[in-house]
Amino acid sequence: MNTTEAAFSPRSGPSLSILGVPFDNVTTSQALETISGMIGSRKPHYIATANVDFTALALYDEELRRILLDAHLVVCDGMPLVWASRWLGNALPERVAGSDLVPKLLAIAEQKGWSVYFLGGQKEVALRAIEKVQEQHPKLKIAGMMSPPFKPLHEMDHAAICADIRSADPDLLFVSFGCPKQEKWIAMNYLRAGAPVSIGVGATIDFLAGHMKRAPRWMQKTGLEWLYRLLQEPRRLFKRYASDFVVFGCTIAKQWWLTSGGRRSTQSVPSVPTPIQIAVAATEQVPDEPPSNVAELFCPERLDAAEVRAIELVWMNTLEGPEQGVIIDCSGTQFIDSTGLGLLMRAQKRCRQSGKRLALSSCSPAVLKLLQMTRLNSLFTQTASREEAMDSILKPEEPMPPVTPSRPRTTPLHLSWSGAVTSKGVDGLWRGALGIIQNAADARHPVVIDLKDVQMMDSGGLGLMARLKDHASSQHIHLRFTNASPVVHESLRHEHMEHLLAS
Repeated sequence: MNTTEAAFSPRSGPSLSILGVPFDNVTTSQALETISGMIGSRKPHYIATANVDFTALALYDEELRRILLDAHLVVCDGMPLVWASRWLGNALPERVAGSDLVPKLLAIAEQKGWSVYFLGGQKEVALRAIEKVQEQHPKLKIAGMMSPPFKPLHEMDHAAICADIRSADPDLLFVSFGCPKQEKWIAMNYLRAGAPVSIGVGATIDFLAGHMKRAPRWMQKTGLEWLYRLLQEPRRLFKRYASDFVVFGCTIAKQWWLTSGGRRSTQSVPSVPTPIQIAVAATEQVPDEPPSNVAELFCPERLDAAEVRAIELVWMNTLEGPEQGVIIDCSGTQFIDSTGLGLLMRAQKRCRQSGKRLALSSCSPAVLKLLQMTRLNSLFTQTASREEAMDSILKPEEPMPPVTPSRPRTTPLHLSWSGAVTSKGVDGLWRGALGIIQNAADARHPVVIDLKDVQMMDSGGLGLMARLKDHASSQHIHLRFTNASPVVHESLRHEHMEHLLAS
């Protein structure tokens, strides 16, 4: 992800986290403007339209939480989520439903000459949807469509699907595999597919085809569209909706209690603004400590919506700096709300996009409780002190051979992976590999990653391999994976990604 959100991010206000899902504070028109900027960049991006079901699933699916953290845009597709944002103190401006966004995108695509590719859904339904779309938008460019056989994610022919999408070269890729399969497919393949914008559209294909009807407008506006859907498909949706409402209702109540308690207990005490403190460790002159290329940010005593509006721009500018990592000191934070958590998630996303490391130092009980309740503690490196945070950022991920002038120019730089290469650990492996690739680019060496000791690999690990191949190629570095263990071979075979082992 070389393109940061800074290039095109019209927003109504700061983002916020609802049950660990980072929602961008955008209207439908702002989302469309953002998408237009993504297409103009010609670089791959992916968008998530998260509803209550999506949010409830993410609570128990760490891979999905990481996918949402990395998404270039997450919009709120559900009135209950809009209501929740109001209770949490940072009201999202409106519902941005995927079933509303897609028809608007199709109209704009016709005007601007963008091409569209439809992936997923039943073939007859997809063909009917394209037929109806072309009736409404006769000048719209349909780059292609594909309805792969229904299979689990690990059995799909990803290579063939991505090859067809690449050859069609669409501007917009609409993926209809259902949540969370479509989001996991997109996260794994959006770089290989190459479309500037990939978006999971769920049942929108059925709506476009007329295979299913949308709820009346009054039901959409009053948040009752779920009831209309339930009446259409009671056997399929009843259990899901019942589970979602229990999970969502209970956990949103917990988040509201955690993030409203501080407001109630301190509302009679005048809030004294905390100065924004920013330091760069390289210039701090700490005794007996070598200069380090690490930026430091300090959380204020109250990290709430009002404070986020005051400090967000400064934080984001600091994250754009040349430092290799960032420490956020949370020791003095006595209260944090959903907007404050949204700022921390946005900072983490920005660091992940630029290959930097981020560590939360000396987290106060208020910060720890909210991270644990929203299950985001696994997405952040948390340390007990500034010194530990500095070590976690500066220490190399993997042992790296020195690069000397006497080494032949064709000698590869080696990296070894071992144990479980899964979604939970890809961040560290990604950063370690980036360092190797950068050294290789500076010295014009190839890179070899040894896989003989890998004992487990999931879709996140396979996606990491694909991302590294693409990144190395963009840097004109030859990267190859060697000595793949039987487990790796089997995972690659299931996903039809054996090409990643090609020299």
